[in-house]
Amino acid sequence: MLRIFVCEDNKEQRERFAKIIQDITMIENLDMELTLTTAKPDDILNYLSENDVSGLYFLDIDLKSSMNGIELAAKIREYDPRGFIVFVTTHSEMSYLTFIYKVEAMDYIIKDNYSNIKDRIHQCIINAHKKYSAKATELQKIFTMKADDKIINVEYSKILFFETSPTIHKVIVHTLDRQIEFYAKLKDIEAKLDSRFYRCHKSFIVNKDNIREIDLNKRCLHMINGQTCLVSTRMLKGLVD
Repeated sequence: MLRIFVCEDNKEQRERFAKIIQDITMIENLDMELTLTTAKPDDILNYLSENDVSGLYFLDIDLKSSMNGIELAAKIREYDPRGFIVFVTTHSEMSYLTFIYKVEAMDYIIKDNYSNIKDRIHQCIINAHKKYSAKATELQKIFTMKADDKIINVEYSKILFFETSPTIHKVIVHTLDRQIEFYAKLKDIEAKLDSRFYRCHKSFIVNKDNIREIDLNKRCLHMINGQTCLVSTRMLKGLVD
């Protein structure tokens, strides 16, 4: 998932940007989330230091803080080198600093009128989503599903296991950071996956790369994030082998 961050010291403008972003992601049915809006650069840096994130960042330049938006962008690059950075500012004369700090800004939006800002933010969100999806496809395999009128892409490396849902004809995929329920059959999913996935039970397909421990007595798999997955007696030997 591509996460969106806003750093803007003006409360009214910050709330306005947040509303624009939430409306766009909802209308476009994008698998994106407005994760954090703040006036403090350290809030974003603290979040990035504790979470593995691919982000789209809308940053004001004059933040009335210990660092300006361009300095913040340079620090963001240390945590999220492939992130998308957009400056939203009244200071058009400071655009040259983006080259000095080598932050590779995706766009530079001038706060001249509301309509322009809304259109440009919309364009940035669409472009970032396309580029993120293309990069993810290029770098690693992705499992694609449709859930709640959204097309959702999940990297194979972040999938823990699939299990049949209590809701008929549905499957739940457990990932490192969320669970998603969608219409599918386990046998159809199994046919699409690569060799890192194993049908360990009639109701489960597990990602072997994300197993931390196999409990042979209880026939239970402990995943790297603490979740558990069942394994049948019949399939246990094949998994261990």
